[in-house]
Amino acid sequence: MPLALDSQGIWDVAAGLPEQVAEAASSCDIQNAAALPDHDGIENVVILGMGGSGIAGDILLASAAPFMAVPAVVVKSYTLPAFVTENSLVIAVSYSGDTEETIEAASEAQMAGANVCVVSGPGQLRTLADEWDAPSVDVLECSPQPRGGIGAVSIPPLLILESVGLFPGARQWIDAAVAQLRRRRDQLIVDNGPAEQLAKRIGGTFPLIHSSASLGSAAVTRWKGQVNENAKAPALGAVNPELCHNEIVGWGQHGDITRQLITLIQLRHDHEHPQVARRFELVTEIVREVMAGIEVVEAEGEGELAQLFDLIIYGDFVSLHMAGLQGIDPGPVPILEELKQQLAVATP
Repeated sequence: MPLALDSQGIWDVAAGLPEQVAEAASSCDIQNAAALPDHDGIENVVILGMGGSGIAGDILLASAAPFMAVPAVVVKSYTLPAFVTENSLVIAVSYSGDTEETIEAASEAQMAGANVCVVSGPGQLRTLADEWDAPSVDVLECSPQPRGGIGAVSIPPLLILESVGLFPGARQWIDAAVAQLRRRRDQLIVDNGPAEQLAKRIGGTFPLIHSSASLGSAAVTRWKGQVNENAKAPALGAVNPELCHNEIVGWGQHGDITRQLITLIQLRHDHEHPQVARRFELVTEIVREVMAGIEVVEAEGEGELAQLFDLIIYGDFVSLHMAGLQGIDPGPVPILEELKQQLAVATP
């Protein structure tokens, strides 16, 4: 059920994610594709992006990197790794086309002689792609906020990798993701559906989101960011098995406080290592007495990409219902706009 306060139509954007992913795939036109390198000449892949565009790199690592013969890394900053050379494929992603960190890192990649490919909206990055004669894809405009265009920014990089021969069968996995997104969307948009019920159980507590592997890491990043931006609330996140080597030590001494403030949400999927699955069970027992509640969301769908998008759309609706329960408009993010304006002012 749509939110009572939603000035930018973020609910409809979330509900349209299956169609957004499908359209991003069907309309993906790699301009100047002849300039793309052959996969035999690629030694590494680097994905540049921030915020709602940076998640495209996380999705690529979770879905494509396990099948690739070369390493891939995500850069969410101004600077490139030192290993970037003319044998690197650098994919720069920006929904707006004006993300300053991505523009600077992409420019550095161009000067290093790397094979730069741009996925961008109509902004400075798109202009630079034209100047460089770089392969590029125009981002599907589908959301008033970059975070709502997750399908628009994450699908083209997968198809670029398919085009150069590093991720054969990408379209098959995208089709499976669209099918699962539609199934899950239809479950979530009903009145008092599972996402709304989970939001009610979270209530005024802070979600602590746990998952595992690259798939789960991307899902944790998305859930945390959506709670931050849609619900305007704090959220925490960690990934197994790493959290079993540090985070769990911190739960206990202040249990009388944390059990009033924090709800643990475990994002589970079919691609967990058997020992990681066991760790989830053990962590549950360790923290049970110091959490306000423990919730489990099980991913569904065929393949890593489908299960990741399944967790993504679930979390998007949970965060929207969290906003709705508090009477918060999920769309506007004035603090981010203010920060950008302050950064744009030259320092003395």
